[in-house]
Amino acid sequence: MRSTFLICPVRGADPKATEALVKRLEEHGWKVHWPPRDTPQNDPTGLNICCVNKDAIERAEFVHIVWDGNSQGCLFDLGMAFALGKKLIVVKVPPPTQGKSFQNMMIRLAYAVTENGLAVV
Repeated sequence: MRSTFLICPVRGADPKATEALVKRLEEHGWKVHWPPRDTPQNDPTGLNICCVNKDAIERAEFVHIVWDGNSQGCLFDLGMAFALGKKLIVVKVPPPTQGKSFQNMMIRLAYAVTENGLAVV
């Protein structure tokens, strides 16, 4: 079974925005760690959230990304996934920007992953 961690906005976000993606992945045999469902969010500092997500990212073979360009939690999770060398599958990202930006980096990484045949959807 393929496994993935879904980087997506949680704080202040409607989980319905990513729920359909999670269901679709699970229907296709993926084991998905979805933070709104699988990471306890009742954490006054966020440290436990980061630790739970780190462990889940380490266990996952892939990391799917729904990026809004604003979520600090997504940025932190992306840094962990990058540092751990995870295969990134970018599902949604804002349009490219002029100059450097994380969405430009993700677009480039996603193409690199696809070009190397690592993205399995």
